Amino acid sequence: MAGFGQNSHKNNMKKHPGKVNCEVKARTEVQLPDTPATPVVNPDLTGAFIKVPLVLAETTLQIVVEADIPLDPPACEIKRVLKDVFLTQCKLVPVGPFTEIDDTGFFTSEGAKLFVEGYIRKNIEYAPKGCNSALRTLTAKVPFSGFADLTGDLMNLPIFGFGEQRRAQFLDPKHGESPRLDKYFFQNSVIYNEQPYCELISAAFFELDFSPHSFDSHKSKCSNSSSSFNKLREKIVTDLTLKVLQVQQIPLNGVGGGAAE
Repeated sequence: MAGFGQNSHKNNMKKHPGKVNCEVKARTEVQLPDTPATPVVNPDLTGAFIKVPLVLAETTLQIVVEADIPLDPPACEIKRVLKDVFLTQCKLVPVGPFTEIDDTGFFTSEGAKLFVEGYIRKNIEYAPKGCNSALRTLTAKVPFSGFADLTGDLMNLPIFGFGEQRRAQFLDPKHGESPRLDKYFFQNSVIYNEQPYCELISAAFFELDFSPHSFDSHKSKCSNSSSSFNKLREKIVTDLTLKVLQVQQIPLNGVGGGAAE
């Protein structure tokens, strides 16, 4: 049967050489029965806590950068520029003052510095010289870095725990006025913290792109003229809005207090 079908298909192609078989394999899906399931809930949730990301701050940073982007082949006209922001680093550093939470060894910080680092990814479309030249595209990464002072702008305070290191020394039994340099007692404790992190919300770009060298637009007109430029200078102002979050333990009733994690 398979051979017969193949021969029939070949015969049809010979009889109708201009026709193309556009049929594809498909199947009709059957609806499956579904019924609501009863969720299982802990009946003793009276003073329950949940551990979720808590928004510490939502801020807009203004990033100002200037860069020179080489163009190869040279351009006679810039057609379009598309941009995106990528963060490679976003770290919150507490600077205090610190307040201990109920003798737990964990502290809240009312002040913090936010260090950010990343790049603006630009996709540039431009026309090289020549009447019939094809459009060219260039992808460039413009780096930036800086910090912001979030003191007074925190919606919720970050929580950090600090460990301790202690060292006890001993007197030399033969020379009571001298310490022993070969005998010590050490004690230390370590607290592991939840690292604050960032999420991008939006970015608004304002930029000026131009050739840093003299360029005569009237002589160029994307013709075979030699008037072109091989470098694009840009001045960018970016309003970058982001959230700063930290995973914290929160009571379900929404009332603070008690030990923190």
